[in-house]
Amino acid sequence: MKQFSLTSLLLCLYIALNAQNVQVSVKIFNNRKAVSPYIYGRNNSITDFVGNPVSASNWQLYKDAGLNFFRENGGNNLTKHNWRLNISSHPDWYNNVYTSNWDYAAQTLLQNIPAAQGMWGFQLVGKAASTNANNFNDWAYNNSQWWSGVNQNLAGGGVINTAGGSQALVNGDPSLYLQNWNEDSTTGILNHWFGNGGLGLDSTKIRYWNMDNEPEIWSGTHDDIMPVQPSAEAFMQSYFAVAKKARALFPGIKLTGPVSPNEWQWFNWGAAPVTGSDGKRYPWLQYFIKRVAEEEQSTGIRLLDVIDLHFYPSSTSPSDVVQYHRVFFDSTYIYPEANGVHVVNGGWDNTIQIENVFGRCQKWLNQYMGPNNGVTFAVSETATQLQNNPNAVAVWYASMLGEFMNHGVEYFTPWNWETGMWETLHLFSRYNKTNSVKATSSDETNVSAYTTVNNNNDSVTIALVNRSQSLSKTVVINFSDFLAANQAAKTLTLSNLPVGTETFLSHSSNALQTATISPQNNTLQVTLAPMSITSVIVTGAAAILPQNLLSFTASKGDNKVILNFTTTNQLNLASFDVERSADGSSFTTIGTVTGEGANGQYAFIDAQPLPSINYYRLKLIDHTGGYSYSKILPVRYDKNAAITVFPNPAKEVLTVQLHLPAGAISLQIIDGMGRMMKTMLLQSSGSTLSTTIDLSGLAAGQYYIHAGSEIISFVIQK
Repeated sequence: MKQFSLTSLLLCLYIALNAQNVQVSVKIFNNRKAVSPYIYGRNNSITDFVGNPVSASNWQLYKDAGLNFFRENGGNNLTKHNWRLNISSHPDWYNNVYTSNWDYAAQTLLQNIPAAQGMWGFQLVGKAASTNANNFNDWAYNNSQWWSGVNQNLAGGGVINTAGGSQALVNGDPSLYLQNWNEDSTTGILNHWFGNGGLGLDSTKIRYWNMDNEPEIWSGTHDDIMPVQPSAEAFMQSYFAVAKKARALFPGIKLTGPVSPNEWQWFNWGAAPVTGSDGKRYPWLQYFIKRVAEEEQSTGIRLLDVIDLHFYPSSTSPSDVVQYHRVFFDSTYIYPEANGVHVVNGGWDNTIQIENVFGRCQKWLNQYMGPNNGVTFAVSETATQLQNNPNAVAVWYASMLGEFMNHGVEYFTPWNWETGMWETLHLFSRYNKTNSVKATSSDETNVSAYTTVNNNNDSVTIALVNRSQSLSKTVVINFSDFLAANQAAKTLTLSNLPVGTETFLSHSSNALQTATISPQNNTLQVTLAPMSITSVIVTGAAAILPQNLLSFTASKGDNKVILNFTTTNQLNLASFDVERSADGSSFTTIGTVTGEGANGQYAFIDAQPLPSINYYRLKLIDHTGGYSYSKILPVRYDKNAAITVFPNPAKEVLTVQLHLPAGAISLQIIDGMGRMMKTMLLQSSGSTLSTTIDLSGLAAGQYYIHAGSEIISFVIQK
């Protein structure tokens, strides 16, 4: 009896302890999304003043940390920038005009980190800086020190109000420091940078352009020229005019808007929602998406690629801040600072406290533009109000990065850069893999497991984030479709970061704590310190097929690739999409096989494989619409084609590789009716020549590329 009681006690103790553990389930073929390298971004990293170059040590710091995206338009200073004169009016400093040489900034970025992406922007306000001759003499006044009067409109002969505050005794005259600046003026930078006779910058490395900055509050930030806020529709007309010009000059451009300043302005234009021409009241972002969709439908011109928002919450509580990542996609999170969202249904409703702002935008995009519209999401400015708390900052930043990885966010560039962020950026950018996959935590509020896998499915990184300020958390990681190799997994931990000291110096000198843990029965157990991040890097033995898939193989035939797969229990399976990729990351469907309802064997022939490396996978779709992915099979197809194109089908950009003799080549794009749509003159050296073609101005359908005596077809999908 005593023995039984002791055994029962131990069993109960084991169950209780195990229940306290956080259970994490990783499925590497579910919710799989390519991680955009541009979420590893930042604002204001490059000088735009020729006399003050970025130091070699800072360039090396950016490389070591894995900084990939540089937003360099200056925020509020973008709105009245003059690219021709390389000057800008500064609304947060008397409206004074100072040097701002975007040419220099862009050139130095591409010279020092050629793989990075840079971001600048267009002016939609209609004015740009013209001269610095009428600046307010701030040096004579107070040695250019900050004080409460820096927002007074003193450039152009204003009279200072020495009592402080934002109102001058007499406002300056904007015509003395600004000039008119229309859609042709602002988009002219595209020809200056990328056109014939221009600077020769690589347009593929500067694709993203803000459509100005925070227009919802121009009557505050730019009250020198806009003392009364323009109507939402007036802004939309300015937006359309610039967007159309930009698309015509640079078809491959990524237009990003509306670049709204904060939560209130996500849903309100000025003090209220927008009243449309139909008399209905719309939250601002819904109205913006609706009007863009209407203009696209009437003109056939794509006018928006990325919904870009800013976010400046006010809480100083770490427990609030480390949950901010839930504002964007979480349909259950009650945001303590909810305000603007109260009007999301047209009227004021205090009970609406769930933001889910990108989730709402996705619904509106699908409503007005249809599914598969291709518009993505981004946050180009944000900051916290945390003071001297690098561990909370690191956990907040890791949570934002993880959430944005999971949802395919295009880019992320915090405005403020606090201690703890270099360390977190380095950990994620340098050690995460290329594809985000599903990882479910039993305690998601406190512990998240942001999981990425490489294209070959043989290496996984699980970034574990513990948001608890006081409690350690023991995490048990389980894999259902990934077999961990019989070797120790490496862990990299950030915890107990010191206050007031930047610990990240380089890739080899930083605060990462390295350890190892060994898998047991394909599970891993790790204990997380309070307010910490631990990345677990696991090497795989082999990928496990989804439960319904017994086998999946690929073999080369005569000018084709043959895929064979065998299934079981496929009464639940409706169909199989066969997907192919040139890089193992971006896949397109090349065929669909219907499920037969009984155990069966299937074959699919790819009659036009890419003449290099092909990656294949199956998407298993059940009758409820749910799906999972097979492992990825690489096939190297060595057919020496004279012309290679990928991806095919394509959407906006097509890569063409030519294997033709040395000499001049005329490359022609011909539509299905035989009409010449594009012509390019190229010079071949006799080796492989690679070029990209912008397709965004072409309609969906079948096209042909003709070069030399060779011709190949491709398809554009919209």
